[in-house]
Amino acid sequence: MTSQPTARSGDEPWPTDDRRLCLAADIEQYSRFDTPGQRTAQAQLARVLRTAAERSGLDHGAWSVQPQGDMEFAVLPAGTSEHVVLGEYVTHLAAELGGYNANRRPAGRMRLRLSIDTGVAATAALGFSGPAPIAVARYLNAPEVKLALRAAGAASLAVVISDRLYQDVVRLRSHGHDPEQYRRIHVEQKGFAGYGWVRLPGVDPQEAREPWLATPEGGPRPPARAAEAERPSFVQHGVHGTAVQGVIHGSVVHGVVPGGTVR
Repeated sequence: MTSQPTARSGDEPWPTDDRRLCLAADIEQYSRFDTPGQRTAQAQLARVLRTAAERSGLDHGAWSVQPQGDMEFAVLPAGTSEHVVLGEYVTHLAAELGGYNANRRPAGRMRLRLSIDTGVAATAALGFSGPAPIAVARYLNAPEVKLALRAAGAASLAVVISDRLYQDVVRLRSHGHDPEQYRRIHVEQKGFAGYGWVRLPGVDPQEAREPWLATPEGGPRPPARAAEAERPSFVQHGVHGTAVQGVIHGSVVHGVVPGGTVR
C-alpha cells in the first residue's frame, strides 16, 4: 500500500481499534494491455466498482479509496452491511463486468479478482494499517484465487472472502447467501496465513473446467507440489472407474480416481 488514501473530510482520525469492511479489486493480467489499453482498463475498473456500489445502495463517495493503477483498495464506512457487500454488490459487479466484456474480443476483456474482509483498518502515513488491509491484499494475490479465475472459462470475476465473513454471514444462509457456491482455500503469503473462501459468480462450482483447490477440514493445504500430486482428477460419489474424456468406465462403487494435475 503506497499511495495516499482519499481524504475523509469532516471526520476525526480513526482509532486504532476501529473495525471496517475492507475490499480490494485487481485486474487480472493487467500487463498484457498496451499503454492506451491500461488507461482504458483503469477507467473501467473505477467505473464498474462505483456503479456496482451505487446500484447496491452503497455510497461509494464515502469510501476511503486507495487506487494503485490496476488495483483499488477501499475501506468502507462504519455500519456498511456485510450482507449487501457480499450479496448485491458482488452481483452487480459481476453484471457490470459481463456487460463490459460482452462485445469485446478476448484480448480486450477485463477480469477481476475481488477480496473482502472485516477487521481493524486505520489510516497511516502511506495508506492504511491493521490486519484487515493486509489480509485482503494476501487473499487477492493467492495462487488459488488466480487458478480459480483461470479455470472459470468465460467468468469475469473471482471473489475471495475471509473465513470470518464466511462463518458470520454466508454459512448461516441468511439474505440468500449460498455456502455451496464457495470453496475453502488456505492462503500463505508473506507471513500471513489464514483460510479464505472463493466464489465465482455465475459459475456452478461443480461445472468448472478444472477442480478447485479446496482445503481439507482437518488442516492447512499441503505444499503446492504435494497437493498437486494428491489432488484427484475425477471425483464421483457412487462411481469408480477410469475417466477418459469425460466418459466413465467401471463398476458402481464409492471412490476417487487419483493422479490429476493442474493444467
